[in-house]
Amino acid sequence: MNSSPDGQQSSPVNREELGGRERSAREESRRVNRAPASGDELSRGALTFDKPQVNWAVLIISAAVIVAFSVWAMAWPDHAFDTMGTVVGWIGSSLGWYYVLTVAIVITFVVGVAISRMGTIRLGPDHSRPQYRMFTWVSMLFAAGVGIDMLFYSVTGPITQFITPPDADPRSAEAARDAVVWTMFHYGIGGWAMYSLLGMAMGYFAFRWGMPLSIRAALYPLLGKRVKGRAGDAIDIVTLVGTVMGVATSMGIGVVLLSVGFSHLFGLPDGLGLQIALVAVAVLITIAACYSGVDKGVRLISELNLWSAAAMILYIIVTGKTGFLLNAMVENIGRFINTLPGRALQTMAYEPGGSDWMAGWTLFFWAFWLAWGPFVGLFLARISRGRTLREFVIAAITVPVLCDFLIVTTFGNSAMWEVLNGNEEFAQLAMDSPEQGWYSLLEMFPGATFLVGLATLSGLLFYLTSANSGAMVMSNFSSTIPDPSQDGAKWLRVFWALLTALLTVAMLYAGGVTTMEYATLIFALPVTVIAYLIMASFLKVLRMERAEMDGRRLRHHSSAFDGGNAPDKTWRQRLARMRSYPSKDTVADFIGSTIQPALADVHREFERLGYQTALIDGVDDATGLPTHALIVDIEGQRRFQYMVAPVSTPIPSYGGRRVQTDDAYYRLEVFSQTGSEGYDLVGLNRQQIIDDVIDRYEAHLHFLTVTAATDAESYLTPAHPPVAEPALIETAEPADDVPQTSGAAVGAKETAELLEGRD
Repeated sequence: MNSSPDGQQSSPVNREELGGRERSAREESRRVNRAPASGDELSRGALTFDKPQVNWAVLIISAAVIVAFSVWAMAWPDHAFDTMGTVVGWIGSSLGWYYVLTVAIVITFVVGVAISRMGTIRLGPDHSRPQYRMFTWVSMLFAAGVGIDMLFYSVTGPITQFITPPDADPRSAEAARDAVVWTMFHYGIGGWAMYSLLGMAMGYFAFRWGMPLSIRAALYPLLGKRVKGRAGDAIDIVTLVGTVMGVATSMGIGVVLLSVGFSHLFGLPDGLGLQIALVAVAVLITIAACYSGVDKGVRLISELNLWSAAAMILYIIVTGKTGFLLNAMVENIGRFINTLPGRALQTMAYEPGGSDWMAGWTLFFWAFWLAWGPFVGLFLARISRGRTLREFVIAAITVPVLCDFLIVTTFGNSAMWEVLNGNEEFAQLAMDSPEQGWYSLLEMFPGATFLVGLATLSGLLFYLTSANSGAMVMSNFSSTIPDPSQDGAKWLRVFWALLTALLTVAMLYAGGVTTMEYATLIFALPVTVIAYLIMASFLKVLRMERAEMDGRRLRHHSSAFDGGNAPDKTWRQRLARMRSYPSKDTVADFIGSTIQPALADVHREFERLGYQTALIDGVDDATGLPTHALIVDIEGQRRFQYMVAPVSTPIPSYGGRRVQTDDAYYRLEVFSQTGSEGYDLVGLNRQQIIDDVIDRYEAHLHFLTVTAATDAESYLTPAHPPVAEPALIETAEPADDVPQTSGAAVGAKETAELLEGRD
């Protein structure tokens, strides 16, 4: 027996009780914070995130890292340059394989998702459709992921690979065939695969499961509620710092190039002063764009950007060596496709000086895309709501990549023509001073002043798009924003625009483009870990979706639906439905007279039989019409949801009889947790709706039976019921603004949870 401080002996029983309480507390903490093991638990992820607010921990730590790096680079530029050069040399010789393998795995992953049957899943509920028309969407894809740096490297890259190739004799035919292809490779599928991975993951969790549009939310299936704590903050800090480095590098390269253009056009002295002035212009434009939003600001610049780039390319092809450019373009694309697998895994292990070449070229670009990945991914997700995963990935790795190829081959082969025909002075200039070499090439074409002006305008639009979009994305990463349609505070966008400008100026002062390349390669390294976590998280949730698809297919025989999509109707009802497009008032009357009473009858019967159920009334924001959701809680399993909500639909111009002058009619569709089931209830009678509810509930039980046979915790329904949690429907506090039924009260947060999956 041990004595306590007051002289009394402590009891072993007390110590055992204390130890038991500690173990219980640890087990409770693990239970609360564990990753979701079912779709129902996943749907609660939206409730993990609070109201919109600045994440001060992420903001302060990230800003401190950027400021410290900027001060170091400006106060001791030589020391910063030499230190980063040493680190980059080590990365090139020791971790080159890791960068190469990471990008190859990402490419394989996103292509695999696109071509699999999971590619039909939408970034949003099943009934959601794209917000932007195809041309606008592709323009924004292109402008968001293509920076002015492409113009910078489109001339110096091919010439350098021809004169000092990594794996061929200098100035040989083999080197000439590969010169442009290497630059195409660096601006090809690798970068866009990274954008696609992060974009589809963030968009999926935001628009389909109602979580914030952020990296930490995309890791919820792996980390559970820990994403809200220090683990989530660490992820956002790494993401944010890497993103700032990537954007600052692009801006730095951009001002180096644009300063030459402005010097040519307006006679301004080229140098650090003009470059700093251009950085200031970007900040001012970003501040102005804060009040225009994505639709008015970035959308306009994106479309103008695409048109100006197209005009520039067309002018060069028509007024330049047209036959050579087109022949070389076709050969370059063919060689790129033919050599892609081997080139994607090439590490230059057997080439003298191979690690130095890799660090200066392939590894830098892979790091660049990794750093830009969260930035571009978030922006692409924002504009891609309603797209399928297949559509998103295929569009992202084809259309913008083809545009990239057009730019690279046009400028690269124009430069190669000059070098192959003996213009050695131009070749040396392009290698020693890429920005001067690019404009020197433009001056060789007819109407050089016009072309230089058009090219400078196009580069300026690339530059402003990156600066504006970057500030928006950084403000989002440093905030907690539950609604994916919202952005961070405007003052926060201005703050990040200023801080990125400071970093850009610091790197320009410390060594220019080379320093930017070093910093990008170093700070992108932690982002590779996040890429692997994203793939693991997304793979887990896709397995959940696959289980639901399998369950739907296997339960088909037990459902009483016509074609698996709609309840049985009489032939008169079907014929009448073909000739009517009900108005808003008609649908509102039908909801009150038929839908609500039918669901109330089923709700009362469920309660009488002892089911844990709730009937939730609400209002659809888009139409202003009532919604009704019947929820049946099943302990340890996915809840049953039968929600009836209005959907506004365009009236077709053919068939039927138009009974009103509106352009749209209203359907009443049934929604499960992941979206609409695709059929309309208008015109059914009360008994048919009751039968449909029971059929759906019976099919849901069959689905649970099927998926429970699969012993994998990552599926929608766990193989073994998780630790029992308090029933939310029973314990929730009533909310004053939520209509109550005769059943248990449902609080506001629980209402949002139960309605998860509804757009």
